[in-house]
Amino acid sequence: MATPSDDTIDDRTFAVEDGKKPLIVIASNRGPFSFKMKKDGTLSITRGSGGLVTALGALAERHEVLWVAAALSKADRAWVEMNEDHPQNVEGVLLRLVCPSNGRYDKYYNVIANPLLWFIQHQLWDIPRTPSITRETWQAWRSGYLAVNKLFAEVIANSVKDTDRPVIIFPQDYHLYMVPQYLRELLGDDVQIQPFIHIPWPGPDAWRILPEEMRTSILTSLLASDRVGFQTKKDAFNFVQCCRFYVPDAHSRGSRDTVFFNDRKISVTAYPISIDVEQVTALSDEPQTPLLKSQLLNAIGDQKLILRVDRIEPSKNILRGLEAFRALLDTYPQHRGKVQMLALLVPSRMEVDEYQDYLQQIMAQGGMINAEYSDEYWEPVRIQVGENYYRALAAMQLYDVLLVNPIADGMNLVAKEGVLVNQRDGVLVLSEQAGVFYELGDQALVVSPFDIYGTAEAMHKALTMPAAERQRRAEALRKQVQGANVKTWFYDQVEDAIAVFNSQDKKVSTS
Repeated sequence: MATPSDDTIDDRTFAVEDGKKPLIVIASNRGPFSFKMKKDGTLSITRGSGGLVTALGALAERHEVLWVAAALSKADRAWVEMNEDHPQNVEGVLLRLVCPSNGRYDKYYNVIANPLLWFIQHQLWDIPRTPSITRETWQAWRSGYLAVNKLFAEVIANSVKDTDRPVIIFPQDYHLYMVPQYLRELLGDDVQIQPFIHIPWPGPDAWRILPEEMRTSILTSLLASDRVGFQTKKDAFNFVQCCRFYVPDAHSRGSRDTVFFNDRKISVTAYPISIDVEQVTALSDEPQTPLLKSQLLNAIGDQKLILRVDRIEPSKNILRGLEAFRALLDTYPQHRGKVQMLALLVPSRMEVDEYQDYLQQIMAQGGMINAEYSDEYWEPVRIQVGENYYRALAAMQLYDVLLVNPIADGMNLVAKEGVLVNQRDGVLVLSEQAGVFYELGDQALVVSPFDIYGTAEAMHKALTMPAAERQRRAEALRKQVQGANVKTWFYDQVEDAIAVFNSQDKKVSTS
């Protein structure tokens, strides 16, 4: 699908053949706004900064968008009580929050969604030892995950039941795999259901961890959709293969992007997510960014900078990145005192034991490298923990090497942000397991995430690469990112859903 220009994106309008504009419904665990209770009893509103929120902001300027999300705080629940649990217009978006009990939410989120499903999809379980599906796991599945997904579906159905407009519902990610089935039971075939999965979808072998009942429930629920969206064609193909392996009577008929099931034709489509190029560029120029950039320059001095910016998640492969940096210093001592690795790490799911353990291991590894190689003037590794997007943008402008080496990633937008704003003709060292590999791999130095030696060699090549080659690669990467847009990612999904509304071939025989 061709990528339209920004002008074309801004001019897109959506309507079915009878002229009615669709009601677009987004369902996600985390919503576009967070609420905080002020001392006077009123609530303040903070808008999220993620790509999905950005895309919806542009969409909401022209179309009615209903966003259904979980109430994650006491202030969120207070907002629900103040608004009598009805959709309310918040900065151009109709918002409705789902309020499961704390116990149900904990089972849904902290037992099933994270870590069970997330670790399966990133293939991070130590299978000889973990996970163990216990009685408590089954209780969390039934009274947590299924219950919360059903609650989401009921709230969505209640919110759209009286409209005479076409309805397109977009459940987001692994938290809401059962929503399509419940929606189909409640609303029938009169709505379009089109989930998007932001994290990797592995092949059939990874899914054997789940008991048959759980696995089949997830797959058949997603097959109650009209279309399922993924980050890459590889993820989409893996989903088709899983359905063929595990779902009785599901067929692909030789297709890599279609599943036929229960007299339905379900499209399986890749929609690679991107960044808001204009917003990222604008934030790079705001006063905080140059100030932080100046501070970093003072700290770096005349050293070269190897940068990584990651959430603290095992899938990001931070430990092997540190091991590769150690191997670089050991194999190529000429870099000692002349290069520094800066790791800007954002806390993620710190309530999960595996994530706490991982952070401790990262800090220990960085400390050991510093203990072995640092001198009175030079510290090879700096690790800063905390969320500061302006600091990340400042560092991205300054890197000589950007290390993005995940074990598995749905996309990895850091790679796109970095190559967009970098001002040093920095080189991207990129894992072949990152979803962004399929867009940026040609101009990056590609590594296996498990190959410490190969990653060290790639960093050395990047640090010693001729200036002309660095410039050529950097310019090509920047143009690639500038040619895409997060708005395109979402608009394409809406247009594909409308095309189904306008088609009479909504069902096919699987006989």
